[in-house]
Amino acid sequence: MDKHQVVGVLRQMEKFLKGQEMRFTEGLRIMKSKLATLQNSVSKLPQADQSAAPTTCPSLEAPAHGTKFGSKYFVGHEVHFTCSQGYHLVGSATRVCRDNGTWTGISAICKDISECASDPCQNGGTCVEGVNQYKCTCPQSWSGSHCQHQTQTAPPEWSVMNDPAFSRRPRCAQVNRAQHCSCDAGFHMSGTSDNSICQDVNECEVYRLDQGGKLCVHECVNVPGSYHCSCPSGYKLLSDGRSCEDVDECLSQQHNCSRGTTCINTGGGFQCVSPECPRSHGNISYVRTSPFQCERNPCPMDSRSCHLAPKTVSFHYLSLPSNTKTPATLFRMATASAPGRTGPDSLRFGIVGGNSRGIFVMQRSDRQTGELILVQQLRGPQEISVDVDMSEYSDRTFQAKHVARVNVLVSPYNF
Repeated sequence: MDKHQVVGVLRQMEKFLKGQEMRFTEGLRIMKSKLATLQNSVSKLPQADQSAAPTTCPSLEAPAHGTKFGSKYFVGHEVHFTCSQGYHLVGSATRVCRDNGTWTGISAICKDISECASDPCQNGGTCVEGVNQYKCTCPQSWSGSHCQHQTQTAPPEWSVMNDPAFSRRPRCAQVNRAQHCSCDAGFHMSGTSDNSICQDVNECEVYRLDQGGKLCVHECVNVPGSYHCSCPSGYKLLSDGRSCEDVDECLSQQHNCSRGTTCINTGGGFQCVSPECPRSHGNISYVRTSPFQCERNPCPMDSRSCHLAPKTVSFHYLSLPSNTKTPATLFRMATASAPGRTGPDSLRFGIVGGNSRGIFVMQRSDRQTGELILVQQLRGPQEISVDVDMSEYSDRTFQAKHVARVNVLVSPYNF
């Protein structure tokens, strides 16, 4: 290129750069204008935030004579309340933190209840109120904490009188011109020196009067010169001679359950059960996959109600002694992922049915496990059912729900 051509190219480049500079300046001006508008909009946000819903609810205290379960006050979290023995709950047993920063339900109060209201004394016994307890005054020939045991026909003293089977003649011998008499073990001397007799010592009554505790776990039976312990039907006496142990009729094949049912051992007996799957309705149906589990059949793609129905329903049976100490963890519910598949990133647990209002609470023990906790003592015999569910979420989206029906079989005895 010659000199004139080079000068021409440079002038063209100069014009091009000036045009680019003007377009850049105009673009920068427009961007500054938009940034100013955006800044004005953002400056108004704090005023709008003042009316935004808070993320927590006010703290809640446990009621007097009660217990609170749950220490999180964030939106969606639950707090549960129970009352101590001898009190009943008035108000809401469960409260949930709402989006507007308030709690659902009303305040929980524990009110004293009459211990004699349930008429616990049997066979004509009279119930006497105490502080969080009661005592049964039993008529003659009945004994026990609820006047449930028929006593031996005998006077209340520890000496058994007026029964030939409980009397013995003493063993006497002349020693240095004096007569000395003695009784066998389990008997004591009664009467005058000229007309003495050995009367049976009622060990059961002696032990009770001395307030030394229970000689037998269940029932003490006095016999001439001794005693023995007995157990209720369905229990066996252990080698220590005083303790009772439940007989597992299912394990020992001492049951009469028919084909198609399953034997469930209970305190002092057994039950023959055959749980049924939920009935079909609409697009929702279930099939039994094991004696104690049902699974939902595949759902149509457009059926939302089917996808929200429980994916699995399982059945569980727990045998429990009377007056089990509380709180007591009875049942755990957890999730498991198939190999090669990621599990849910969030789980929610709750009580969804049954006849157990205020008796149980469901709470999380770790990230993947929920626990069903007994919070009120139960007196048998009775059967209580509670339905608990576990919902799976992934990225805050509902995935599936599993329901477990727990049947608690309470024995009439506390061993």
